Amino acid sequence: MMIFFITFGFFLVVGTAMAVGYIFQNKALAGSCGGLASVGIDKECNCDNPCEKRQEREKKSALEDNLKNRIDVTNL
Repeated sequence: MMIFFITFGFFLVVGTAMAVGYIFQNKALAGSCGGLASVGIDKECNCDNPCEKRQEREKKSALEDNLKNRIDVTNL
């Protein structure tokens, strides 16, 4: 029974370490199989003219990416 507790404790420590690492990495979850791109679909919504909600989300995402990648010349 002692081996069970030691093994369980080890897995608990490893799981906690992975969770802490994931939290500090601050990335979105992503699969490793290629997702929809592996079956020839470029995006989830495969329509030519996306709806207004999607256009707004894409616009907001582009603005956030622009602000994130901006070079601040005042700190040079």
